Amino acid sequence: MTEEEKEFWKQPNGEGYKPCLGFSLDYRKKSVRVSKEKRRFLVVVVSGGLNQQRNQIVDAVVIARILEAALVVPVLQVNRVWGDESEFSDIFDVEHFKKTLRSDVRVVSSLPSTHLMSRQSIENQIPWDVSPVWIRAKFFKLLNEEGLLVLKGLDSRLAKNLPPDLQKLRCKVAFHALRFAAAIENLGNRLARRMWIEGPYIALHLRLEKDVWVRTGCLTGLGSEFDRVIAETRMAEPRYLTGRLNLTYTERRLAGLCPLNAYEIARLLKALGAPSNASIYIAGGEPFGGSRALEPLTKVFPNLVTKETLAHKGELLPYTNRSSALAAIDYIVSLSSDVFIPSHGGNMAKAMQGNRAYVGHRKFIMPNKRAMLPLMENSSVSESELSILTRKLHRKTQGHPESRRGRRDRDVVAYPVPECMCRHGKHRSSIGFL
Repeated sequence: MTEEEKEFWKQPNGEGYKPCLGFSLDYRKKSVRVSKEKRRFLVVVVSGGLNQQRNQIVDAVVIARILEAALVVPVLQVNRVWGDESEFSDIFDVEHFKKTLRSDVRVVSSLPSTHLMSRQSIENQIPWDVSPVWIRAKFFKLLNEEGLLVLKGLDSRLAKNLPPDLQKLRCKVAFHALRFAAAIENLGNRLARRMWIEGPYIALHLRLEKDVWVRTGCLTGLGSEFDRVIAETRMAEPRYLTGRLNLTYTERRLAGLCPLNAYEIARLLKALGAPSNASIYIAGGEPFGGSRALEPLTKVFPNLVTKETLAHKGELLPYTNRSSALAAIDYIVSLSSDVFIPSHGGNMAKAMQGNRAYVGHRKFIMPNKRAMLPLMENSSVSESELSILTRKLHRKTQGHPESRRGRRDRDVVAYPVPECMCRHGKHRSSIGFL
């Protein structure tokens, strides 16, 4: 291997940070009472794709703890975009979820008969960035009186900054309690082993689906015929366009708001030192434009596979029209990879960043689009210069663990240092590794 290729595969040392989920004495004392709660029940309806659902389930457990309520196994809302009717038990290991959290929150599969006819207060207008104090002030008295509360629309509403014990609880749910159902876990691990047989591999989370182009207000790079389809869809459904509506396409792209297309990802990989014969696992949905959308990438890196090409006949059949299960398989194979790179930010990128740090600092590279794209478009920058500058730009994101300290906007599940990970020797992990 060349020096650049060795550097590409080299794993971060993690600076001695390892999981440490030691809860305070006060938290553990309160757990004795909370874990036996049989009067107050919280029902949470979660929505969106797999990683959105995971985020909401994490916060559902934390809110149940704040309210000292028993949590009913969360309800997965039918996904209108993909038509997925999966239930919690179809995606996650319910018994493992209950068992892992039994000292934090009582989790039950369904409401007891005493509460089935209770008055149901349904709350779906939760403001952004709510604190534990707000949660208790708003719902504790109501829960005491009625015994049942139903929450909807929870997505990212709970404050990112919580007391240390609740931050640790978030990590415990995300990295320990939310294990995928056995059939999904087994298939994902089988696919990962098939990748390992070929040697080290890269997992790319490519956000090239039609709905992503519509929502981001970006051009596909596939030509006017494809861009016209996206523009017409966007005009018919203007509510799908998210964020910074006043920017032109070029401004959006240079601001880093557009997913990298296959050509840009190929140039990034090459500049970072990825060998052209590297095995690459593509996570994500069907690209808009099909195989044509991937052509610029396959020309440079021909060893591309997806779960569909990697799976044997019939292995994916049980998951037809089950987008969350398919995303879970992508998650498992991506977590096992030597290097993970997302083409765009989002819930999968955040989940993978934190989880890869937590299970042993597996390399994660977040493309610095704002700094990188102008370099790629500058014809005076040679390929060798681009490679040097690109590696320098991404040295921080692929090396040491990044801390949440001083960054109130960062999610602890994406940045588990320092609340959920501490330096080896200074603290002992009370829960161990995944």
